[in-house]
Amino acid sequence: MLLAGPSGSGKSSLAARTGLPVLRLDDFYKEGNDPTLPRVTGSADIDWDSPASWDAEAAVAAIVELCATGRADVPVYDIAASARVGRETLDIARPPLFVAEGIFAADLVRRCQELGVLADALCLRGRPSTTFRRRLARDLREGRKSVPFLLRRGWRLMRAERGVVARQTGLGAHACGKAEALGRLADAAAGRCRTPAARQPA
Repeated sequence: MLLAGPSGSGKSSLAARTGLPVLRLDDFYKEGNDPTLPRVTGSADIDWDSPASWDAEAAVAAIVELCATGRADVPVYDIAASARVGRETLDIARPPLFVAEGIFAADLVRRCQELGVLADALCLRGRPSTTFRRRLARDLREGRKSVPFLLRRGWRLMRAERGVVARQTGLGAHACGKAEALGRLADAAAGRCRTPAARQPA
């Protein structure tokens, strides 16, 4: 199950509510000293909301390994430090349904379909103002970045949120609220999987 959505939309909390094993796709961010990291246009800020800030190939490899063996060695990423701080073994210890959640999850729809490992793909959506408040409270609580950076990023993402959702649905994720997402996750857990049609954004 791929679970996408704007930053702060509630992906992690919803994934935890399912009781299914969870692969945190945010752990596949590139490190802060990586020269390939993209920048926000007109700013020196790193654009952590660009798919170019993330290692999609490593994420797909972990998903495929989990589906094939039930275990995978995955990185542990410290967002505040912009660095990988270790590795851990994720053991799903059950049939191979699990949730892979993160803001770039929709970017994996096509590849996971091609590899035959996709049960469903969802994009959580809500009110941009609510997402802004939830995201800022979380990021401040966890000390993810400096306050000025978080405010700049939060304002930028609030204005861009509808476009983010449109892009993710264009990649094949089904946009929905939490109640519908939980229903589709329950369907997948019961073996009633849906395979969305991956498509390129217009």
